[in-house]
Amino acid sequence: MTNFLDKTQWQHLVAGVTGGVVSVLVLHPLDLAKIRLQVNEGTGVIACRPKTTGTIQTLYEIVQCRGLRGLYLGFTPNAIGAGSSWGLYFFFYESLKRFAQRGDKTKSLTTNQYLTFAAFSGVITLSIVNPIWVIKTRLCLQYEKVTKSFPKSQITNPSLVIHSQSTWHALHNLWIHEGFAGLYRGYVPGLFGVSHGAIQFMFYEHFKNSYNTQYRGKSSAVEYLTFSSASKLIAAVITYPYQVIRSRMQDQHRKYDGVTDVIRQLWKILNRS
Repeated sequence: MTNFLDKTQWQHLVAGVTGGVVSVLVLHPLDLAKIRLQVNEGTGVIACRPKTTGTIQTLYEIVQCRGLRGLYLGFTPNAIGAGSSWGLYFFFYESLKRFAQRGDKTKSLTTNQYLTFAAFSGVITLSIVNPIWVIKTRLCLQYEKVTKSFPKSQITNPSLVIHSQSTWHALHNLWIHEGFAGLYRGYVPGLFGVSHGAIQFMFYEHFKNSYNTQYRGKSSAVEYLTFSSASKLIAAVITYPYQVIRSRMQDQHRKYDGVTDVIRQLWKILNRS
């Protein structure tokens, strides 16, 4: 057991946490805009929802109402979620790889093994951090003029009228109004999202191993960055739709009857467009 949980696994855990937090620090404003655009019907269905339809316009409106600090609305749960997600993911993934290699780091694994380990690691990680992602979405969707423009008669979710001041306040409100089920909103589409990590790591390992085999040497930092970026882009293009579905299921302004209902509503919006 001591050999299994050696220093390398903990290094991957720390590296994942650090990388996740740093990426959120840099990219959170874009993530905030992305979530708001993912749930925006663009038809005035939700009275409090801004009518913005582009990333720049969304960010501009937030800065107008909240100042530059508004661009980091929901930053804390995002940093906690990204750090813990990537840290745990790397930890479980590398541990499973090391277990399959039985201490021989040079032993090659099959594509199916990489996919299985990546998927298994993703499911465990999602089961732990999903409540944090719900809180992140809820905080990002606390619109600037909600209390003035949204009549109480239209409220479909009691927690809507409460503007949470912190991550823990939001978590408390979610538990009080929606219970355990609320903590796992968007969990099912999140499971589809597990394939994102599986696809990314499959391509990453393929790129890295192919390069090392051809050039018989250890890859440089620039090459690792290239492999990581390329595999991330491929995975993002393939799996992006699940993020839209998850954001809509976690949105406190709408209530859906499951994944199929979200897809049906999205299809109606696309047809109207």
